[in-house]
Amino acid sequence: MQLNALRYFVMVATKGSFAATAKHFQVPASSVSRFISGLEQEIGQQLFYRNTRSVRLTETGKQYYVQIRDVLDTLDLTNEEIAGKGSGVRGLVRINAAVALGRLHISRIVNKLQDAYPELSVELILTDSFIDPVQEGVDIVIRIGLLQDSALIARKVGDQKNILCASPEYLQRYGTPETPQDLAEHLCLVYKGFSGAQWWYFRREYEDKPVIVQPQGTLRSNNAEVLLTAALEGRGIVLFPTWIFEHDCFKERKLVQLLPEWTGSAEPFAIEINLVSPENRIRSQKVRTVLDFMLKEIGDPPYWDNIL
Repeated sequence: MQLNALRYFVMVATKGSFAATAKHFQVPASSVSRFISGLEQEIGQQLFYRNTRSVRLTETGKQYYVQIRDVLDTLDLTNEEIAGKGSGVRGLVRINAAVALGRLHISRIVNKLQDAYPELSVELILTDSFIDPVQEGVDIVIRIGLLQDSALIARKVGDQKNILCASPEYLQRYGTPETPQDLAEHLCLVYKGFSGAQWWYFRREYEDKPVIVQPQGTLRSNNAEVLLTAALEGRGIVLFPTWIFEHDCFKERKLVQLLPEWTGSAEPFAIEINLVSPENRIRSQKVRTVLDFMLKEIGDPPYWDNIL
């Protein structure tokens, strides 16, 4: 069994393409296909379903991928440690983020990352469900919320800040709420996720007990960007994290902040944003380099908080 065959297999599984894998390794596509076919013959199992439009793993291929990826990661880590820091940053790093955060921010950071480290290959996985980075083989997860797995190493990005807001058109038509209790008389655009429709929690700095609001309105969605679009069109009030708004939303008065003296949240407790990695991944130079790069690009506090 040749090491090249295993590396080609993992890259095809990652990119879903023989041509992209061949381009990455700068070899003919026929060579990749030949190595993969030889690997399948050697282990006696089909690893990929192939057709003219796509390449995807079989169930056996999925199991094999998890095991072989870990073997190659261990090998690469050993090579890194022996070669030292002068060997450069190369190889594959897998990053997971929430869909909207990934699209609006992390994808841009990844583009800068690959400009800085052209030999680095990145797989950016966007999903709103919590994944187990150990089981999924992910190097870095941008996690919003409580950290419950002590096996993960976390580096804090910052506390998630939220803004309650509406468009000038909505406020002209329905008036401006002066207190959290006034929201009961307004149209609220409600996010409804896996745990059901959100409730809103408001605190003043000098008060520990929150004012709890069950927002009501004519539109609910499990997609925050749908609700944000509705808010921009004057259809209601939203409470969302700073990172979901475009940088010019408030400066150009497309939206107006409401109840600025109150701190609003969709949870009864403070929410953190962390970059987390499995302990075995954080030992890799490339993963540490990517973590440092992402934290520097995001800043402290995060650049997306500077939108008002």
